[in-house]
Amino acid sequence: MRHSPNLLIYRSPKHTQWRKKATRQEVLGLYRRIFRLARKWQAASGQMEDTIKEKQYILNEARTLFQKNKNLTDADLIKQCIDECTARIEIGLHYQIPYPRPIHLPPMGLTPLQGRGLRSQEKLRKLSKPVYLKSHDEIS
Repeated sequence: MRHSPNLLIYRSPKHTQWRKKATRQEVLGLYRRIFRLARKWQAASGQMEDTIKEKQYILNEARTLFQKNKNLTDADLIKQCIDECTARIEIGLHYQIPYPRPIHLPPMGLTPLQGRGLRSQEKLRKLSKPVYLKSHDEIS
């Protein structure tokens, strides 16, 4: 039996509650993972001052972003935040730096689809931003 793509699937309140609970558990798990990561973090330089600064940065960044996003209700936005968090954790562990990796795009370096206006460049820059930097400019 083939379903029409326009067919709306009814989801019971129990299904919605289950999904919210699963998302909540996933977010809380990420929060705990970040705090465990901060507790065990060692700076790549090996200096104690750097380690303390980086640990403090990890904790402050986590608190700020989780606090900012605690009232989100849109499932897609929550999923984007979860993806960003996961990406930042993995990148931080891989490169052994807690700070988001910057991207370097020269001004007017993206070819616009039509015209060479500044607005189209700004839009292209926003669209080309990696997932792990989505919230970085908003809080810094």
